[in-house]
Amino acid sequence: MRATFLRNTKAMSSLLFLIKPSIIPSTSPHFSVNSPVFSLLSFSFFYTPPTWSGLRNWNCRHQIRCLGTSVFKEMESISYLSQREAAAIDEELMGPLGFSVDQLMELAGLSVASAIHEVYEPKEYNRVLAICGPGNNGGDGLVAARHLYHFGYNPSICYPKRTPKPLYNGLVTQLESLSVPFLFAEDLPSDLSDEFDILIDAIFGFSFHGAPRPPFDAIIQKLVSCQNRHNAGLKSSPIVSVDIPSGWHVEEGDASGEGIKPDMLVSLTAPKLCAQKFSGPHHFLGGRFVPPPIVEKYNLHLPPYPGTSMCVRIGKPPQVDISSLRENYISPPLLEDQVEADPLDQFHKWFDDAIAAGLREPNAMALSTTGKDAKPSSRMVLLKGVDANGFVWYTNYESRKARQLSENPYAALLFYWDGLNRQVRVEGPVEKVSEEESEQYFHSRPRGSQIGAIVSKQSSVLPGRHVLQEKYKELEEKFSDGSLIPKPKYWGGYRLKPEVYEFWQGQPSRLHDRLQYTPVEVDGRRVWKIERLAP
Repeated sequence: MRATFLRNTKAMSSLLFLIKPSIIPSTSPHFSVNSPVFSLLSFSFFYTPPTWSGLRNWNCRHQIRCLGTSVFKEMESISYLSQREAAAIDEELMGPLGFSVDQLMELAGLSVASAIHEVYEPKEYNRVLAICGPGNNGGDGLVAARHLYHFGYNPSICYPKRTPKPLYNGLVTQLESLSVPFLFAEDLPSDLSDEFDILIDAIFGFSFHGAPRPPFDAIIQKLVSCQNRHNAGLKSSPIVSVDIPSGWHVEEGDASGEGIKPDMLVSLTAPKLCAQKFSGPHHFLGGRFVPPPIVEKYNLHLPPYPGTSMCVRIGKPPQVDISSLRENYISPPLLEDQVEADPLDQFHKWFDDAIAAGLREPNAMALSTTGKDAKPSSRMVLLKGVDANGFVWYTNYESRKARQLSENPYAALLFYWDGLNRQVRVEGPVEKVSEEESEQYFHSRPRGSQIGAIVSKQSSVLPGRHVLQEKYKELEEKFSDGSLIPKPKYWGGYRLKPEVYEFWQGQPSRLHDRLQYTPVEVDGRRVWKIERLAP
């Protein structure tokens, strides 16, 4: 009888949503991340494709990441391995399937480092202690420490019982060449949280039996003490266990109830049975090396890895105290004598920085509008042109935003560049661009996007997605000969002509820089006045 245990797991959403607060306007709407007004306001939600698999404070300014997009979803079960199965799989990987132990160790260690980086950013959790045992689990910890060094962390190693084999000697040499310090067990502080921000438990793996012996018994107790401090509401460093929390039974888990209770578990190859007892917030699967013959032979149900990631989040999503989400920004100061005199030049300068930083869709902007009822609404649109005449985007002229702009032709734009701790606000009147300009841009778009613009009666109610798909397929066939796709009359562009700019740069302790540009007349000509606003 197959010993693999399966557990039904709930399919998880990979929705990423951002909450952007608004301010109720008078004649022109304002949309600012600095304005946490949460009553009858407009919130802008948008989906981000899989680029992030852990939950962390992503330079949050009233932004909430619900679930990592690498959370295992759309599968009904996950396989959990017994000790016997785990050992058999390792034997086959390193036997007929041609893997070497150093290959598997390298992939496992990289997976552990990747999972840590998904949750614990090096600028906040920089000092890492990797506690490594004498076996393969310890080797995984040594490899993880090397990768963490290259990820920007400051690792230290406690490796009390070194394995006298070339593979392990080589791993030690590699770390020593990076000047990574090795610490004696007796030199570790009584409270590990005083000197380290992350504690990696890479002591024992799934083949361990019996009670831990010195010096590992005392080290494990230090880790338990850290957990007790956390339970008492005191500062403690998160514990990351590699494959198995050290001291746990590989199948029964923490039988005594007095063992390590890690904050993160990185299961390797497949979760072991004891992982069903893991109750921490972060459970990842790593070791992206399981070939189809193993999957088929052991009837494994494992999650797909997103993109090029070496880890994938599994298990329940972490619980988050929304009120505790915050980021202490570190940025160069934004000073009046260093910015451009013309705000459009300053915008181009910052936009170029966002492009150079490789930020995703730097032209994405929140567009806030109001109608005659003074109720604001916001949505994300894409900037498609900017010059001295204004900021241009394209949309359906029968949409909700178009109806609001017809009633109140003022709007506010917000660009948010997370990786640079920057945002730009632009406010002013809005007008339609010329039909010629709309026509030219429409035909520059991919043909699929042109058909989509015809198919979608934006903001209207649909009985189901199938209506869009059927109409799209019909038009796709109609224009399959490559003939010109006519721009619908109800589709075109808008241009916002700036009356106010604000450039925002995040700074420590919420003492952010805010420089506002407003036009004034000086000697009969229009110039821009720069004023600093309180954060």
